[in-house]
Amino acid sequence: MTSTARPGVPGAGGLPTGTGYAPCHHGELLQGVFRDGEGHRCAGLVTLPMAGPGSDARFVRRPGTPPEALTVLPADRAKAARAAALTVAECARRAALPPCGGELRLTGDIPVGLGMGSSTSDVIAAVRAVADSYGLRLPADTVARLAVRAELACDPLMLDGRPVLFAQREGRVLEVLGPALPPLVVVGCTLGGGEPVDTLALPARTPAEAGADEVRAYERLRAMLRRAVATGDVRLLGEVATASARRGQQVLRHPEFEALTAVARRAGAVGVQIAHSGAVAGVLFDPAAPGLRHRVRDCVRGLDAHAIPATRTFTTLTTLTTVTTGKEPAHGPARRGVDRPTGPDTPRQPARLPAL
Repeated sequence: MTSTARPGVPGAGGLPTGTGYAPCHHGELLQGVFRDGEGHRCAGLVTLPMAGPGSDARFVRRPGTPPEALTVLPADRAKAARAAALTVAECARRAALPPCGGELRLTGDIPVGLGMGSSTSDVIAAVRAVADSYGLRLPADTVARLAVRAELACDPLMLDGRPVLFAQREGRVLEVLGPALPPLVVVGCTLGGGEPVDTLALPARTPAEAGADEVRAYERLRAMLRRAVATGDVRLLGEVATASARRGQQVLRHPEFEALTAVARRAGAVGVQIAHSGAVAGVLFDPAAPGLRHRVRDCVRGLDAHAIPATRTFTTLTTLTTVTTGKEPAHGPARRGVDRPTGPDTPRQPARLPAL
């Protein structure tokens, strides 16, 4: 459902203006090839939500201008620009107005190339800002469809942290795993020296090319994750994430992966997770485990001893509170009080979250 169309909030020069925000994630808990409800194979993933870094967008709509007169700042955000153009066409149709041009301005602090969903975050923020300029709030499945058209595959950031198995190349939910993930404490780090991963250079396989044994293995992990969410079993969740991460090494081949898992075992973690299309990784802890602070300190020291840079220690509890209380983050208005510079060379730096 969408709201009734209303004029966007007037911006500079009295033009209708909309804002949007989208979060990031911290890589995946599970990624592989699965079967949908009709038995068809699909690439799918379950992301690990993380509060903090995100993308803000502001769109100034210029009625009466041709739709190709659409600009974006920074100018290198081509995927967000495509998303904005597609959303203008969608919203103009819904509002019975002619498509027009405008200016999209993006700001954000998500590290690029680490597998944290920076491009999807830009795209979704852009979609929400354009829709907001028309006085519309597009449903999540429409946002997902527009995002896939803009960037060919997208992360489920439009769903605001709910644990779902998501077909990233099709923009649809394969399964809602439950209302919330079991609570986790995550010690984040980067592999491969933190260098961005060129996902286009990775070996590409279609779901049809996956072997039957491989699909069955992923379906077993899916069933285990479903059970972990239903029962709040943090240890079982960690087992699934570690198994998925290990499978991902067949493509990523991070030289530090065995050291990462060894550090996790010694620190009493429940497992590890990685970004299957990036360098970010995490050591997963049960927040109810005794001596948690000591375990986390041991983990950070162990990572340092293996020259694996620790980036942030965070908990999923903030995200889960949002989901379980039913209080959705604002999709339209961007976060206030954040003044980030824009420009083609604007660096995206990882925002260090408070350590435990």
